[in-house]
Amino acid sequence: MELAFAGRVVEWRGPAPYYFVPVPDEESADIREVAAMASYGWGVIPVEARIGEVVFETSLFPKDGRYLLPLKAAVRKRQDISAGDDVAVEISVRLANLK
Repeated sequence: MELAFAGRVVEWRGPAPYYFVPVPDEESADIREVAAMASYGWGVIPVEARIGEVVFETSLFPKDGRYLLPLKAAVRKRQDISAGDDVAVEISVRLANLK
């Protein structure tokens, strides 16, 4: 499953700062439809993501009926991304049961 969307980077300040791009409602609904085929536990969904020229692997976190795309420090630094920035994202959901 391939999806593209834009979102604003948000910062969550827990024990360490974490940065996420919220997946919009429509795309989150599409992901929920295949979640059982993709999740490896705890509701997280493995994806390959692209922001600009940077491609990386991560897992979407479920949150309040939507998903959050975590942004690793290496990705943020290479693309000069900060909290509050708007970014264009492409993701490919890895469907474990279809491999």
